Amino acid sequence: MKSYYRILRYLRPFSLNLVSSVFFNILAALFSLFSFLMVVPFLEILFGTTDLVMERPEVSVSVNSLVKLFNYQISQLIVNEGPTAALILICLLVLGTSLFKNLFRYLSLYVMSPARHGVTRNIRNELFRKVLALPLSYFSEERKGNTITRASSDVQEVEISMLNTLEVIFKEPITILFYLITLFIINPFLTLLILILLPVTGLVIGRIGRKLKMAAAKGQAWLSSLLSTLEESLGGLRIVKAFGAEDKMAHRFERENEAYFKINVGLYRRRDLSSPLTEFLSTIVIVTVLYLGSTSVLDGEIEPGVFIGYLVVFSQLINPSKTFSKAYYQIQKGIASSKRIEELLDADIAIREKPNAKPLKDFNQEIVYDDVSFAYDKEPVLQDIKLTIPKGRMVALVGPSGSGKSTFADLLPRFYDVTSGSIRIDGHDVRDLKIADLRNLLGIVSQEAILFNDTIYNNIAFGKRNVGRNEVIEAAKIANAHDFIMRMEKGYDTMVGERGNRLSGGERQRITIARAVLKNPSILILDEATSSLDSHAEKLVQEALFKLMQNRTSIVIAHRLSTIQFADEILVMRDGKILERGNHIGLMSKNGFYKELVSMQAF
Repeated sequence: MKSYYRILRYLRPFSLNLVSSVFFNILAALFSLFSFLMVVPFLEILFGTTDLVMERPEVSVSVNSLVKLFNYQISQLIVNEGPTAALILICLLVLGTSLFKNLFRYLSLYVMSPARHGVTRNIRNELFRKVLALPLSYFSEERKGNTITRASSDVQEVEISMLNTLEVIFKEPITILFYLITLFIINPFLTLLILILLPVTGLVIGRIGRKLKMAAAKGQAWLSSLLSTLEESLGGLRIVKAFGAEDKMAHRFERENEAYFKINVGLYRRRDLSSPLTEFLSTIVIVTVLYLGSTSVLDGEIEPGVFIGYLVVFSQLINPSKTFSKAYYQIQKGIASSKRIEELLDADIAIREKPNAKPLKDFNQEIVYDDVSFAYDKEPVLQDIKLTIPKGRMVALVGPSGSGKSTFADLLPRFYDVTSGSIRIDGHDVRDLKIADLRNLLGIVSQEAILFNDTIYNNIAFGKRNVGRNEVIEAAKIANAHDFIMRMEKGYDTMVGERGNRLSGGERQRITIARAVLKNPSILILDEATSSLDSHAEKLVQEALFKLMQNRTSIVIAHRLSTIQFADEILVMRDGKILERGNHIGLMSKNGFYKELVSMQAF
């Protein structure tokens, strides 16, 4: 239940709502009791099981005194007005108490609604912030579908299975407590017997509940796999169709869907067992009470009217008990989802900012890679990298795929942290700097033009506040994007679609360059920004990049070597190491690996 208690901690901001709900539930329970108990004295007098009370009793603060006073008033009404008038009065009182009972019950639900939905809102917010804070390495190991399921389906399951039971948790125990106290007052022996039988039924329910929790955990895991397959298929739909793999992907999805179906069938069968099982166990208790109580009446140990009252109150104890046991089943199902949410919330944020992190607003001197090594788990990706990049210089990284070029660049903004060695900017280790300040110095244009389903204007202004329209237009002009934007029907207010799918590859890339221009970074990282473009689009993008790189320190990763011939220094990388270094002319004269790469590309 630790997971459930953790979810309940989100209720702290709603403490006033909880207190109000408890208060209204107490009033509802009291009026519920009154609506049933007041019938008993009337029935006793009406059917002659007790004598009319003709003398007014002394009034004192006790249950017995109040009962006697009520009997006196009913007796007077029967004598003066007749039994029918007394019956009408009792009916009106029952209606009145029922009205107040349901009014207070509604008010308890009313004040709990912001708490229930506020908790799920806060959990979603915390999950999303955690997703944004997690390092890229987390998502290279975790499937997207699993993360999406935790932030959507698991949170929804927590709301349905756990938070919707809050009203039960704050209402039914109060109702049960009041009813049990009343039953104790009426007949302690029968009530003790009930308290002995109820834990036995609780043990049976608990055993089934534990199996329900395990089945729910498996169900959510299969749902994650299902969503991952769906996400992969939608993302690669072009390839699926091109290779005629529709049937293969459909069979894969259907196989996982079938497994999810079977788990859910078993899950809901167990859950649906809760109500009939609880009812049967309750019937055993009722039959026992009826037998022993009736025997006591026949033996003259208890008055018939008192036993009728006992049965009336006891009958009202059954529904809250059933509801409470059903809530227990629901909670067990929700705990499986809450544990999956906890796994994401508790995931280690490897990239952390030090408490005394230093601010850095400007880049003035140099970037130094000092004996840098990096490994994913135990597999080395970079080894013993030594490099100094003075301000204003352009450094290019070339080499085969998997040689560590992108990792080299990703270490600078701390998307990952070095395994050994250090990276320094103006003498400051990047791990000692404020992360926001570090990344504000950097502008990144990647191979995949990442756009959001928003307007062109908002995509260019992404991450900036209080940006004027003229600034956005100027950035677009520098990026050779203004002309094609103005040819669109809505210009800068045109929606780009999901991942920018309404634009061509060259158009998307120029939008991302405009975004980098608007940021005006001191250090620029270009990660194969033209590798996926045709010749015409590459020319336009390359012109935009040259404008962007003017008077900036640049780290350029390129497969097309023609784009980096004018770099101040070229690093030739292979197997995570710097194999060769120098400018284009110097490297060509060495007749080494660089010249081999150039020759292969020219061929």
